[in-house]
Amino acid sequence: MADEKMKPKRVMLDPRGGRPREKSKTHIEGLDRILNGGIPIGNTTLLAGTVGSGKTTLAMEYLINGAKRGENTCYISVTEPSSKMLENLRTYGFFEDSLVTEGKLNVFDLGIINDRLGVERLDGSYTSKDMEALLGAFEDIVDELQVTRLVIDSITAICYQLPDRGAIRNFIFRLGQFLATFGCTTMLISETVVDARTQTYSIFGVEEAVADGVVLMGNVQRQGDLLRTLQVVKMRGAKHSRSRQLVELTPIGLSIVPLLKWGQDTGQVFT
Repeated sequence: MADEKMKPKRVMLDPRGGRPREKSKTHIEGLDRILNGGIPIGNTTLLAGTVGSGKTTLAMEYLINGAKRGENTCYISVTEPSSKMLENLRTYGFFEDSLVTEGKLNVFDLGIINDRLGVERLDGSYTSKDMEALLGAFEDIVDELQVTRLVIDSITAICYQLPDRGAIRNFIFRLGQFLATFGCTTMLISETVVDARTQTYSIFGVEEAVADGVVLMGNVQRQGDLLRTLQVVKMRGAKHSRSRQLVELTPIGLSIVPLLKWGQDTGQVFT
């Protein structure tokens, strides 16, 4: 009975809509308040930001909080070996090795996946056949492990290996479409560059158009200090705040509070 209770709940979404969206709670201090209960189950969210803004930490805490509550979660690292990622995780108080040994937190790196698929390109680019194989591998991981929370870090690194924007759009759309049918809630980490003239959410300008949600993380200077910030730009199926928030990284996880310079968190939108 105990095992049955802990078994992750799979939600097959009704494509016709017409019913309230169930939420995937982040259990990150302050974030569920902004999202009015969490991320709608099945959403693909682009977690965008500059280097050092806390994207990987937020995504990992989201996975681990789900794993602690019986969900099967998966982190796919595109640029770092999985062993290095696990080593870095052990410095955080919210990480538990038992989650890995029990199969609740699964960590893969793209190098291992490519080797198993027989994908090897000296120029670092994917053919259409390689892209199909990679999509199939992601689908197999989600299906076989019954994954309900997935992080790909980063989608930018994969996009660099695709031939053009059309291929990027097709890849992200098809990935999100498959994951949604299985009730898998996904975070795609996107690297951005600082541009004073315009706000960007991705390198290629395609990823945010396909994603259900966009969460922007960054840095602002305030009285000589460099502060991390977070802002929910859009989240389909959720009423949410668009106010900029302050992100505090602590040994036991993230804490998200209103950035008082811009006023209290009062405005909400539905996207």
